[in-house]
Amino acid sequence: MSNDAKAPPNPGAAAMPPQPHDLPDGVRLVLAPNPSPLTGAGTNSFLIGRDEIAVIDPGPDLPAHRQAILQAAATGRITHIFVTHAHRDHSEGVAALAAETGAEVLAFGDALAGRSPLMQRLAESGGAGGGEGLDLTFRPHRRLADGETVAAGEWSLTALHTPGHAGNHLSFQWGQTIFCGDVVMGWSTTLISPPDGDLADYFRSLDRLAAVAPARLLPAHGQMIADPQTRLTELAQHRRARTAQILSALREGGPSDAAGLAARIYEVGPALLPAATRNVLAHLIALAALGAVGNDGETAWNSRFHAM
Repeated sequence: MSNDAKAPPNPGAAAMPPQPHDLPDGVRLVLAPNPSPLTGAGTNSFLIGRDEIAVIDPGPDLPAHRQAILQAAATGRITHIFVTHAHRDHSEGVAALAAETGAEVLAFGDALAGRSPLMQRLAESGGAGGGEGLDLTFRPHRRLADGETVAAGEWSLTALHTPGHAGNHLSFQWGQTIFCGDVVMGWSTTLISPPDGDLADYFRSLDRLAAVAPARLLPAHGQMIADPQTRLTELAQHRRARTAQILSALREGGPSDAAGLAARIYEVGPALLPAATRNVLAHLIALAALGAVGNDGETAWNSRFHAM
C-alpha cells in the first residue's frame, strides 16, 4: 500500500494487461477488483506451475476474484498458497481459497509477527492508530523461515524476509524473478506506518533485494519492474530525500511531533494525512536510532522531536 502522492514513477514498468494474463516464465496474473488510493489498480495475485500450482497473495475475499483464480488454475490444482504479509488486501481471501482447494497456506507468521520490541511497545501504548488493513484473523498452516525453500512439481520458491512495510513481510524468489509484495511497488512508494512499518528495516530490505540482483520484480500492486536495480535505487533515494526534508523542517521550524511535520511537508488530503503522519514517524524513529534527532523520554506516538 502507498501513501505518498509524490512517489517516483517506475519508468521501467511493463504494463499489466487485463486479467487473467500470462507473464514471463509462465507466471499468471489475476488482478483483484479492489482499486483504491492505497492499492492502486488492485492487488496482483500470481500463479506459478501448471499441474501443482502455487498462488501468491490470493488478495481480498471477493468471490469473483476467487473464481478468476480458480479459472486461471484450471490446468491443474492449487497445492500451495503463499502470503507475502497479513494485510487484508493480500490475505483476506486465503481461508476461502484454502477451504475450496485444500492447499497449504505458508507465510512468515500472523499479522503481528516480526515486530521489534520498540514497535510492540508503540502498539501497546495505543494513540495515533495505524495498522491499516491488518488481517488479525490470518493464521498460516506453516511458518516459513528466512531462506527456506519450498518446491513442488516444476517450481521452487525461496522465502526472503523483507520487513519494512510489515514485520511479517516475505518476498519469494523464483529463479531470476522475485515476487516482492508491498516492499517494492510498481506504481508508487510503500506505506511505512509504525508499529508495522519500520524504515530501518525497509532500507535493509531494499539492500537485500539489490544484492540478489533479480532480472525482474513482480510487486503486489502495479506493474512488473523490468529494471530492479534502478527502481531500488530510486526508492532509496526518495526516502533519503524525505529524511532530509524532515530534518530541514525540524531545524527551520523547531521541535514538532509527527503530525505537525506531516502537515508542513505533505500535500495530501485529510483522508491521507494520518497515514502520512505515521510515515513521518517512521522516519523520526529511524533518525532517533541514528542520533540525528532526539525527544524527551521514550518514543511515543505524540513525541516532540528536535534536531540534534
